[in-house]
Amino acid sequence: MNIHEYQAKGLLAEFGIPVPRGSMALSADEAVAAARELGGSVWVVKAQIHAGGRGKAGGVRICRSINEVEAAASDLIGATLVTRQTGKAGKQVHKVYVEEGLKIQKELYLSLLVDRETESVAFVVSPSGGMDIEQVAAQTPEKILSVAVDRDTGVDDKTAATMASFLSLQDTGSFSVVAKNLYRLFVEKDATLLELNPLVVTPNGLVALDAKFAVDDSALYRQVDIAAMRDIDEEDPRETEAAQSGLNYIALDGNIGCMVNGAGLAMATMDIIQLKGEKPANFLDVGGGVTIEAVREAFKLLFTDDHVKAVLVNIFGGIVRCDIIANGLIEAVKTYPMRVPVVMRLVGTNEEEGRKLIHDAGLDVRWADDLDQAATLAAEAIK
Repeated sequence: MNIHEYQAKGLLAEFGIPVPRGSMALSADEAVAAARELGGSVWVVKAQIHAGGRGKAGGVRICRSINEVEAAASDLIGATLVTRQTGKAGKQVHKVYVEEGLKIQKELYLSLLVDRETESVAFVVSPSGGMDIEQVAAQTPEKILSVAVDRDTGVDDKTAATMASFLSLQDTGSFSVVAKNLYRLFVEKDATLLELNPLVVTPNGLVALDAKFAVDDSALYRQVDIAAMRDIDEEDPRETEAAQSGLNYIALDGNIGCMVNGAGLAMATMDIIQLKGEKPANFLDVGGGVTIEAVREAFKLLFTDDHVKAVLVNIFGGIVRCDIIANGLIEAVKTYPMRVPVVMRLVGTNEEEGRKLIHDAGLDVRWADDLDQAATLAAEAIK
């Protein structure tokens, strides 16, 4: 689960990491009041959406008067911001964050993530932070340093000094404190990503000028404070609807809708669809203890998605019974017609019963005996 920048900065401050003073605003009037309370002569008004690339998309405005703050907030709130991460549809801005302006001497990049290769948390740092960090990684990878943290010792002074040296920082002591606090935040709050881009050098020391934070969904039951920060407006409505039915669903940009049981089988299904020259429209894992009602909702998600031109159902029935999948489809079409071709591979528990139910219901389903055939039929169906 992602949270907004202003929420992430609240966590950073809680763990002793310097951040600029700021306030969230839901209207231009609130933005003006926030700027006046902050004082000073320079403010930054930032659109709050769950996507990167806001700066290049005009979602970050430097303001040198109260009138400019009001204009920036009025312009951003209610607007749709299109960035490199939102896709063409963009995201609507519902709130902005008003911050004090800082004297920036240098912009750095720093992030923490889970490195599955080393089975540890890793720092990724670069002396070339800011809006062009993707180009830095692609064109000058030597400017990127990845440092895995020992799970037993955590961030020690030597590790911090190595990163500080790479970043050309003179005050290794201050950086060491920041790095240790960031690592503690990452671990204690069950994060999957913590990104500061940029982490800036100011006359008063290091400051996290921007912050992105994502928490492991599976840990939300014990991260009650972070779970309360969830912003449903920032999530795909279909993903929210799926979660309410106990389905694991992620929208993608292809045109073959997928319904599979098991994450591994789902990934294999999406891979073979791409090998057939097409793209999956979603990741949809119905899980092991799925009910007819949940399967009905899964088909609803697929049949009501305008991007879906064909549906591929790939079920290997072990815990999941094939007759449950069949009954779910039968229930779904009572309200949501099969407006696109449906290819089904049902193998395993109650396979024959499932096929018979669909046949007796008179549903026009294309049957496949294996995954390769199913993907071929689905790819042919959309053509």
